[in-house]
Amino acid sequence: MSARLPLVLRQLGRLQPPGPPRRLRELCLASSGGGGGCGGGEGLLGQRRLRDTQAGSSRGPGSRAPPARDSIVRDVIQNSKEVLSLLQGKNPAFKPVLAIIQAGDDNLMQEVNQNLAEEAGLNIAHICLPADSSEDEIIDEILKINEDTRIHGLALQISETSFSNKILNALKPEKDVDGVTDVNLGKLVRGDAHECFVSPVARAVIELLEKSGVNLDGKKILVIGAHGSLEATLQCLFQRKGSMTMSSQWKTPQLQSKLHEADIVILGSPKPEEIPLSWIQPGTTVFNCSHDFLSGKLGCSSPGIHGTGPIAEDVSLLAAALRIQNMVSSRRRWFCEQQYRRWRLHCLKLQPLSPVPSDIEISRAQTPKAVDILAKEIGLLADEIEIYGKSKAKVRLSLLERLKDQADGKYVLVAGITPTPLGEGKSTVTIGLVQALTAHLNINSFACLRQPSQGPTFGVKGGAAGGGYAQVIPMEEFNLHLTGDIHAITAANNLLAAAIDTRILHENTQTDKALYNRLVASVNGVREFSKIQLARLKKLGINKTDPSALTEEEMRKFARLDIDPSTITWQRVMDTNDRFLRKITIGQGNTEKGFSRQAQFDIAVASEVMAVLALTDSLTDMKERLGRMVVASDRNGQPVTTGDLGVTGALTVLMKDAIKPNLMQTLEGTPVFVHAGPFANIAHGNSSVLADKIALKLVGEEGYVVTEAGFGADIGMEKFFNIKCRASGLVPSVVVLVATVRALKMHGGGPSVTAGVPLKKEYTEENLQLVADGCCNLEKQIQIAQLFGVPVVVALNVFRTDTRAEIDLVCELAKRAGAFNAVPCYHWSIGGKGSVDLAQAVREAASKKSRFQFLYDVQLPIVEKIRTIAQAVYGAEDIELSPEAQSKIDRYTEQGFGNLPICMAKTHLSLSHQPDKKGVPKDFILPISDVRASIGAGFIYPLVGTVGNITALVYTEGNRGQRH
Repeated sequence: MSARLPLVLRQLGRLQPPGPPRRLRELCLASSGGGGGCGGGEGLLGQRRLRDTQAGSSRGPGSRAPPARDSIVRDVIQNSKEVLSLLQGKNPAFKPVLAIIQAGDDNLMQEVNQNLAEEAGLNIAHICLPADSSEDEIIDEILKINEDTRIHGLALQISETSFSNKILNALKPEKDVDGVTDVNLGKLVRGDAHECFVSPVARAVIELLEKSGVNLDGKKILVIGAHGSLEATLQCLFQRKGSMTMSSQWKTPQLQSKLHEADIVILGSPKPEEIPLSWIQPGTTVFNCSHDFLSGKLGCSSPGIHGTGPIAEDVSLLAAALRIQNMVSSRRRWFCEQQYRRWRLHCLKLQPLSPVPSDIEISRAQTPKAVDILAKEIGLLADEIEIYGKSKAKVRLSLLERLKDQADGKYVLVAGITPTPLGEGKSTVTIGLVQALTAHLNINSFACLRQPSQGPTFGVKGGAAGGGYAQVIPMEEFNLHLTGDIHAITAANNLLAAAIDTRILHENTQTDKALYNRLVASVNGVREFSKIQLARLKKLGINKTDPSALTEEEMRKFARLDIDPSTITWQRVMDTNDRFLRKITIGQGNTEKGFSRQAQFDIAVASEVMAVLALTDSLTDMKERLGRMVVASDRNGQPVTTGDLGVTGALTVLMKDAIKPNLMQTLEGTPVFVHAGPFANIAHGNSSVLADKIALKLVGEEGYVVTEAGFGADIGMEKFFNIKCRASGLVPSVVVLVATVRALKMHGGGPSVTAGVPLKKEYTEENLQLVADGCCNLEKQIQIAQLFGVPVVVALNVFRTDTRAEIDLVCELAKRAGAFNAVPCYHWSIGGKGSVDLAQAVREAASKKSRFQFLYDVQLPIVEKIRTIAQAVYGAEDIELSPEAQSKIDRYTEQGFGNLPICMAKTHLSLSHQPDKKGVPKDFILPISDVRASIGAGFIYPLVGTVGNITALVYTEGNRGQRH
């Protein structure tokens, strides 16, 4: 042990606090064996010696003298130090901080607390307020500390008259190391002492008695003049030891008789002068726990227990040490809670009806848990969420730093076979699977879904919250504005679009000098470059920082981007399907001075800003990606970026809240992250990397995160592996491949399926031949997943018209095709209970070691990467590049973008480029009509065949067109 604790004990014996209070100094002398007290032998040390000499007569047979206080304190501090050392071994940066709010001057206790804390390895933060601070002023300080994540415990060192219920219960219970709040007292009374803080003063009394060899069973305990938390805690602790506890005030008429009967007396306030010491029987153990005695404010001449009568035992130093132990124990409990544990989740009960009501009726019939309760259940701290209403919250990215040493859970991807225009229910399977895992198998699990666009929501497809009894609720909030992320993307996208046209206008209408002066304006007589302007100068090779030092040529190079309007790829967006904005003319106002051009609106989720949001892993990374976005080329063919326009910071500010994942819940009360919503054709069609990373930490090593990839496995799954997993570094454990009898019949040669048109009888009656013939598509999609080395579990999403023979046939053929398992699922009609078999199959598959690998090396030429996907995934014989596509590939390669992954934009209705070619098309050449780049997001996207950009897409993925 270091020399600090003996130093503390010596200081306590020698330190002379300013002013009249001296009682605590004498108290500490008894602990350290130091010199005399105030008044010769009448100090605490003299009293203790007198009592020790009278032990035989006053204590009675078998009684023992109390152990040396410094020995007990040493043991407590050493234990705290060892525990903290173990915790810091796992997390070296971990060092708890105890805050003490002190009203008035009490330098002695301040130094005691400081030295004990340093000996144990804690930090102390003292907040010193004036002695006459009001109740509201003290509460203001408490509330600040409650919300300060750097402070882990809070104690109050204020006058006894200031201890009001309002002040005590302002403390956050988890920081209340003195155990004074109603929450901590309630847990103690209920018997949950291991989950709460217990008053260190009360614990010190019990500790001293037990270490002295006193058997408390049957002893009569009298607590005099105590009130509030101390009284309640003492009564509770003594009763647990089998003692008979009585409480009394000093003016109680029967006080003398009670004192005569008591074996142990505890003073909760100073003894009035009119109460004679003779009332206390010789041999009675007395503890002075009054507030002024403990804080050193009770002087030697103050009324108390002294002289030749019974002595008051010293608890102040031990109480201070036990407060430190409370802090360390709390942090150990907190630290353990951060490790993997099964959530104590209150799941919501389902009462499925038959026939199954509409999705909206089911959603509104279930009352979701308050989102702050859900957050607490899954291990989120109060300062890690930002609540939006009752059922939504954003989760702060600081969680990743807190849980950085936590092992990730298992990573499960839900993909599908080539769908019908009605969709085959991947979202529904995703929700059903997590409901089964958590609500029925008691396994931590998280669903991570994309946020739906209002375009599809108000179009043919409808919402994307799942369906039947496997939904995210409330579905209206999920499907509409949620927390405004898409609106933030719209604002950021359109700000950039405005900046492009405005820059062209100014460059067309101003001289080099005027343009330069506008860009680098003088502010309060000072002219300097901003950080982003310095970055542009560096890009141009101009190593100057003084705006006045640039030559005319350098000013021209800096000020003029020389954007070629014909190369602008950045379009304005809105989150509505509006066909009349697909092609527009801008710049027709007089103020635009004749500068007009053809432009268009895309749907908001098609913006590259959305893809950036989905692939970023931090605010810093998002800012860098936004700055790299290429919006056009200059007249020399060089890329023009957001950074060149100088609006990167503005875009980042608009996106600062959108980067935080949105927390919601399923119908059965299990957690869901809803974050980002890139489409799966011109983007990668997956929810955000950040949502997945946070969820993987929260579920813990034995938990599961289930996320979904858009469209069929040939599109969404391929991009999930080659783009998202490359960006995140995460390794998938299992692929759940969703199939339906309906889709398999279509691939087997069944009639065309059209959204909004009733299904033909081939789909509503048993037809084993169509099912068997259509399983070729299922087999191909299983093979695609196996290219990446990930085991496949087939989830057959069962509809009410499916027959047992059809279901058994699909499962059998899936297993023959190489699936790890194939399971029918009934979550749509009965909730998570209907996907328990799927959950167990996924658990078994996830227990196998992953052999995950990428399909191609990004260093390959762009053409070779496109060819690899076309041949290995789609089954094409080869590719055919249009002249425009070849020109774009040459340009991107020359500009240094050739090492990006590929994001193929093609129809989701066929493995080929032709939507009407079902099953497994063969011997086709895949035409590449154009190639575009999302440099900020980090991929090249070739356009396959006649697929256009996603301007006002009537989106059809999902099962809104046909009920089960």
